[in-house]
Amino acid sequence: MATTRTIELKTPVPGPRTREVLDRLAVSVASPLALTFPVVVSEARGATITDLDGNTFIDFAGGVGCLNVGHSHPHVVQAAQEQLDRFSHTDYTVVPYEVYATLAERLLALAPFTGPAKAAFFNAGTEAVENAVKFARAYTGRPAVIGFDGAFHGRTLLSLTLTSKVHPYKAGLGPFAPEVYRVPFPNAYRGPSPAEALASLRGAFKTMVAPENVAAIVFEPVQGEAGFIPATREFAQGLREICDEHGIVLVCDEVQTGFARTGRFFAIEHYDVEPDLITVAKSIAMGLPLSGVLGKAAIMDAPVDGGVGGTYVGNPVAQAAAVAVLDVIEDEGLVERAGAIGETMRARMESWQARWPQIGDVRGVGLIAALEMVADKDTRAPFDPGLKLGATVDARAREHGLIARFIGDRIAFSPPLIITSASSSRLL
Repeated sequence: MATTRTIELKTPVPGPRTREVLDRLAVSVASPLALTFPVVVSEARGATITDLDGNTFIDFAGGVGCLNVGHSHPHVVQAAQEQLDRFSHTDYTVVPYEVYATLAERLLALAPFTGPAKAAFFNAGTEAVENAVKFARAYTGRPAVIGFDGAFHGRTLLSLTLTSKVHPYKAGLGPFAPEVYRVPFPNAYRGPSPAEALASLRGAFKTMVAPENVAAIVFEPVQGEAGFIPATREFAQGLREICDEHGIVLVCDEVQTGFARTGRFFAIEHYDVEPDLITVAKSIAMGLPLSGVLGKAAIMDAPVDGGVGGTYVGNPVAQAAAVAVLDVIEDEGLVERAGAIGETMRARMESWQARWPQIGDVRGVGLIAALEMVADKDTRAPFDPGLKLGATVDARAREHGLIARFIGDRIAFSPPLIITSASSSRLL
């Protein structure tokens, strides 16, 4: 499904109809649900969004990584509509349905597990992370969980505790869950090195928590909220070795990096590491609420009957959409496309880095890429937050028909994978 529309700006952004709705939202919706872009969508197709005033933008934010197959892909829309026409909900644990088995089988066939594996489905990425920890605790009989600096794993209690950034996510919302510990994550640009990060983890077993009390280590193969910071093969394999040594469950959070985003179906495949559990969400169902935990059967079967569940443990409409998403990824070669267009993007960004001293680092894997802006390239000093660099670049981007994400002084790109090379090159 190629992108057929192009950028078309008919009014200033925001336009009059959009401003009217933004005013209504300001009055009627809770303020903490802060808006990123002054764009109110009317319709979206492929890699483009059209607002209420008829302005069409190319979408490099992708619903925060939820739209790997693009907006409103006709095959996914049809599958969801057909399922909705049959039935919309029963609660799988009360009256099950076949699409649950179909989706589980298809995902497990793609997951990098060498032995028997099983799946369970939920609603959002945060639920997947919380339930992954439940599986790990039930399997090991241990309480503690280790996460990493820079991590984002969600906003419910346990996952928010694992999430690293205080503002805006955690400030004033404690107390948090006990027995959660955090250690450094490697960063090729700012440090620490993979060896230093692994040494810190081993050191934490002496100063923070005994390894025999740790149920799980939870990590992102590419940290999202930290600014798209990839792990390395050395680090991922080191985590696997440490978990094997101490009987710890290795949980790979693929909520944002899965479903072909990095040029592999799962990002962990880049590192030749087999995790014990994988969490999935976001692009699993083209933005419909669905998440899941995939994992080794012995771990997935560890909780008692009814120990994991909920009213919405895999909505059938979202699951039908998810099966169709897998069709699109396969039929349209999106794994290969993400790798190829990602290489083009990275080459262009590196040329910017050579031209402009404000670009300190270019990083990412496949079509998850970021620029880190700096005030001084030699010292790598960050910009003064008072300059509001992100807001400035955001405004200029919208003037040219681009919607992208800004994480502090980092510009993040996660466009739909169906974007054409021509559209990508034009925006870059």
